[in-house]
Amino acid sequence: MDTDAPLLGEPLPVELMNTVWADRDGVHDALRDRDGVRAWLRALCPRTDLLTPNDLDELTASDLDRLIGVRDALRRLAAEVTEDPRPTAASDPSALEAAVTVLNEAAGDTPRWSALSWTPGRQPARHTRTSGRAIAATVSAIAEDAIALFSQDTRHQLRACLGPGCVLYFVKHHPRREWCSAGCGNRARSARHYQRHRGTTS
Repeated sequence: MDTDAPLLGEPLPVELMNTVWADRDGVHDALRDRDGVRAWLRALCPRTDLLTPNDLDELTASDLDRLIGVRDALRRLAAEVTEDPRPTAASDPSALEAAVTVLNEAAGDTPRWSALSWTPGRQPARHTRTSGRAIAATVSAIAEDAIALFSQDTRHQLRACLGPGCVLYFVKHHPRREWCSAGCGNRARSARHYQRHRGTTS
């Protein structure tokens, strides 16, 4: 089963934020149940050296809760950084401190470290090792990447997509990028064209 979540090639913390997404039928949660979480993590396997498809058999209710808690914390922090005006981003200002706590706890939950392998006649390679379960280590790694994203100047490149009905976030790597995807850009241009046309005919 493939994940419902849009995968836009964003950093993993942003991909996790975007497991809440919207279409014409409303707002959806790709992590709504165990199958949804498993599908999203399976899609991530090629992007992390901590997780393999076989590890997904170990998914627990605690893993699901931790991943959703980190996702919700990331969305709260992203709303703060981007000054997100969308109604779906509104939250109690005290939730900021709670979001930071969730993120810090998740980052420290499962230790990870780098290990070097080097066989004579081959190129050296870096691998990530963990003392815990791969799923828990992956959630911790995403949380740590998020701490790097929010604590460095790169946080100023984070954007809330203001396309009609969109609830996604993206990192603005190109100065002309305004939307999370070409589809959102097309919908926004169509909406502007409609408003201009309606304004001239009324």
